[in-house]
Amino acid sequence: MLHEILLALLGYTGDLIIDQREHYNSLGIPLPPDAPVADEPTFKLAPDISFLEPSERDLIERIVTLGFYYRELDRFSTKSRNLSWIRSANVNPLVTISELSKAKTGRQSVYRRAIANGIVEILSVYRSAVLHSEQKLLSETVPILATVTQGLNKFFVLLPPLHELILEIERDDIRGGQLLNLLHKRCHCGVPELQTCIQRLLWHGHQVMYNQLASWVVYGTLQDQYGEFFIRRQEDRDIDHSSSHSDISEKLSRLSTDDTSLTDWHLGFHIFLDMLPEYIHMRVAESILFAGKAIRVLRNPSHAFRFQDAVYHQQMPRGTQKFHGFTGRFPFQKEPFVDQEKIGEELLPQSEADKIEKMLSDLKESSEFHKRSFEYAVDSIRAIAASHLWQLVVVRADLNGHLKALKDYFLLAKGDFFQLFLEESRQLMRLPPRQSTAEADLVIPFQLAAIKTIGEEDKYFSRVSLRMPLFGMTVKSSQGDLPKDGNLGGTSETTLDGWDGIALEYKVDWPLQLFFTQEVLSKYSRVFQYLLRLKRTQMELEKSWASAMHQDHTDFAKHRNDRRNCSVSQQRRQRFRPMWRIREHMAFLIRNLQFYIQVDVIESQWNVLQAHIQDSHDFTELVGFHQEYLSALISQSFLDIGSLSRILDSIMKLCLRFCGSIDNQESIANTSELEHITEEFNKKSNSLYTILRSSRLVGSQRAPFLRRFLMRLNFNSFFEATARGVLNVVRPRPAVSVLNQQ
Repeated sequence: MLHEILLALLGYTGDLIIDQREHYNSLGIPLPPDAPVADEPTFKLAPDISFLEPSERDLIERIVTLGFYYRELDRFSTKSRNLSWIRSANVNPLVTISELSKAKTGRQSVYRRAIANGIVEILSVYRSAVLHSEQKLLSETVPILATVTQGLNKFFVLLPPLHELILEIERDDIRGGQLLNLLHKRCHCGVPELQTCIQRLLWHGHQVMYNQLASWVVYGTLQDQYGEFFIRRQEDRDIDHSSSHSDISEKLSRLSTDDTSLTDWHLGFHIFLDMLPEYIHMRVAESILFAGKAIRVLRNPSHAFRFQDAVYHQQMPRGTQKFHGFTGRFPFQKEPFVDQEKIGEELLPQSEADKIEKMLSDLKESSEFHKRSFEYAVDSIRAIAASHLWQLVVVRADLNGHLKALKDYFLLAKGDFFQLFLEESRQLMRLPPRQSTAEADLVIPFQLAAIKTIGEEDKYFSRVSLRMPLFGMTVKSSQGDLPKDGNLGGTSETTLDGWDGIALEYKVDWPLQLFFTQEVLSKYSRVFQYLLRLKRTQMELEKSWASAMHQDHTDFAKHRNDRRNCSVSQQRRQRFRPMWRIREHMAFLIRNLQFYIQVDVIESQWNVLQAHIQDSHDFTELVGFHQEYLSALISQSFLDIGSLSRILDSIMKLCLRFCGSIDNQESIANTSELEHITEEFNKKSNSLYTILRSSRLVGSQRAPFLRRFLMRLNFNSFFEATARGVLNVVRPRPAVSVLNQQ
């Protein structure tokens, strides 16, 4: 009988110990009312045994419940560790890939398999305890039941909670990071033996997670065939949300280049929150995501970059060349010739990969999960990846040179080039653009301005091309092939005329697309269009003044030479002279706005960005600094305030209308148009000053720069005096009374 009990403790029932549910099912008899419910222990003494005392029956039935728990835990372990689908695929070569994938993804789980390995360890300890009890029974002359209970009592606090654990796992289909989260919560209990047991299971689960982490942050590959890791491919999420394959391909093609690494960087991977354990902070998960993506980029450089880098090193004298923008600060010297196959290894040296692997190996060897140690290791890995990505983008790819080029062309730092371009195209822009030839018409003035102002040493100009998105054609600045999709943002909502859509696009090579994303270039384009309108308005005001002064001097000379026959020219001088006061007010406002943006905003923020670039060796920090730089440009230029943007655009439109009216003064029969422009300008300028003085802007981050702009506008309190009171009250203008005198 004692051996029947020992066999039952290992999950084998017989005539003495039966599985009550299986017994009644085999007889076709319904379960009695006192039978255990589902998932409760069903090992009982046979009902026909009558020679036992009730106390002995209760003790035996209590002991054999361990056998039920053992059998269920062993069943779970066997099922979770089953790899028969691999053998069936090897035996039957006719199994299709789709069938194999279905078998793999049925309910397979590497995390459950790891937990099952931990349960097998615990069950082996239990079997050893049963074997030890049997040996003690055999060694005693009078075997007693207490010998069995003495050696197995400790398992009453282990096996029932483990059984509850596997029931919850199977019932809720818990896998991956969710399983780690469940085990981590169960570790916090008041039973030391059970806590040690659950921690061992969690250790097994963490081994899988560390292996996936190593694959991701050391080699840049995602080993997650069952979708259990908290880093996932983007298309997996799209498929989960029932997106078609064509939609996925279309989404990936927007940023696709010859290099899949760029597509992976922008759209390839994301954090799968359902599989992220709660004890791993979101910031840590983002660091892991970034590190893996950075390693993928470093280990998979584009073919074009490999060739260019090899040619560069072959042509570079040893120990003499330094990279543009960092001369004397960041020398990056290499051997004269570098094999193309070794370039990927140079971007991430093997010693650094070994260092990352060593950190993860130390974490794996620890018997317990220490959150602080884990986060420290992840931060160190992210720092290594960010540092080498910084080396690639900033030093090898000459980031500072491209930033300077974007400043020169998108932020109009090359003022002589754009001044000459606007002068060459002035007559063209006085007419409405033609839909079929608008961009082609700009080819000649654009190239003429480049020939006269851009030197051959400017290697970045070949990357710049002129574009009018409204018409969909591209005018290239050189004969080189530029991408036709163009990294270009949309135009402003408020337009001055048809030429308001003029924009630039900039060709960006690998790996700079990681830094100059579509969003970044769109912001540059937005600022460029605004600055070009401003410069065009300022130039038109200057041209109208020069033309009018030339005509005025001619009329004065005629009047002086022949006072009798030059009454018409004298009347014209008298009639339009008051308009120059308004023109000067316009020029004053536009000139100060232009100076404020170019000097107080752009140059100031550029110096801040340069200081950050010099001090930082972290790619993610540089991305953040550059985003702050662009945000400051847009914010301090008031492009993010709709009311101010509309007022400034309308003021520029009024200035251009004013210049056009002055140029056509010979054909003007009356001055109503000029009167209307003057009145509207006064209203708009007063509204502008009032808004700039509002408490909402004064208390914002624009305040220091805004005060400089206001000081320039109101240095003699003129704007304050005219803007005081109701906005629609316009200061009396002497021009009106003079203009009415015919």
